[in-house]
Amino acid sequence: MLQSLTFENKNVLVTGGAGFIGSHLCERLLADGHRVVCVDNLSTGESRNIETLLQHANFRFIRLDINQPFELESFAELAAFKLPFQGIQEIYHLACPTSIRNFDQFKIQTLLSSSLGNYHVLELAKKYRARALLASSSVVYGARKNSATQVAEGDNGIVDQLSPRACYDEGKRFSETMFETYRQVHSLETRIARVFRTYGPRMPLFDGQLIPDFILNALDGKDLVLYGGRAFRTSLVFVTDVIDGLVRVMEEKEWTGPVNLGSDVDLALEDVAKMIIQMTDSTSRVVEGENFTFLSELALPRIERAKELGWFPLVRLEDGLRRTVEYMKANKILLTNV
Repeated sequence: MLQSLTFENKNVLVTGGAGFIGSHLCERLLADGHRVVCVDNLSTGESRNIETLLQHANFRFIRLDINQPFELESFAELAAFKLPFQGIQEIYHLACPTSIRNFDQFKIQTLLSSSLGNYHVLELAKKYRARALLASSSVVYGARKNSATQVAEGDNGIVDQLSPRACYDEGKRFSETMFETYRQVHSLETRIARVFRTYGPRMPLFDGQLIPDFILNALDGKDLVLYGGRAFRTSLVFVTDVIDGLVRVMEEKEWTGPVNLGSDVDLALEDVAKMIIQMTDSTSRVVEGENFTFLSELALPRIERAKELGWFPLVRLEDGLRRTVEYMKANKILLTNV
């Protein structure tokens, strides 16, 4: 019955909604006029990311762990969303702990999020006949093979299922399998977006996430540490571009398979660090540091399929870095105290 009804304002669930990308997505959905239920256990998300949203009439935050069974209709704070009548129309599933520096701390949670968590979310989608989007990752393609490697959605990745980071890499592959299987078996409308390395305001600090640490250290005149080494290369896409891509993938009328969302421009991370030093008028130096298990060079995306949806990264690197620098400057005292 819910499938045949059309509502002026959708009820949209965002799992992992207090995270870096999730909080920006919640903002976008509210701006589009939807009612947003943000679910997060705050293991790697931050409540400050959604502080400005808490007073919004169409926003509700529920602190829960998707790895545990949950019933949305049992939460009194969601009564205004009329879930027993309207249900949930869309689910953006972003919940999965991601921490570069503290990766080992969340390994079991990552395993569970990529199995039990997916199951609970997909069962919820089945209950409400909601369209469900999985925020997958570029890690499904495996490590970069050479500097010219570009991957299309039809390429098969190679991932070591026994590696120290396999709980995440193989977990994302299995997550895609679960969403596709529910589509085949239960005729669910599912979508899969493979998100490549993303940067912007609200990235976690002191976690090995290179861009925010570069900026903070540059502002303080400290060394900018290249954890992956001077030869480390990557692509970078600004967070608002990713959000626009997620919404476009969700709104795609027909299922055409996974969609890459990322920049196809190859960057030397050392050059990005030097750009930040110049932007901040800093006297910092660029130095090499230890490498982290979770930090690896990834292939560049082919984005032809995303272009068919009208999507293309619009924010230039210089502009995105400048916006991130401005955010870090404005919030430096708060961020460093936290």
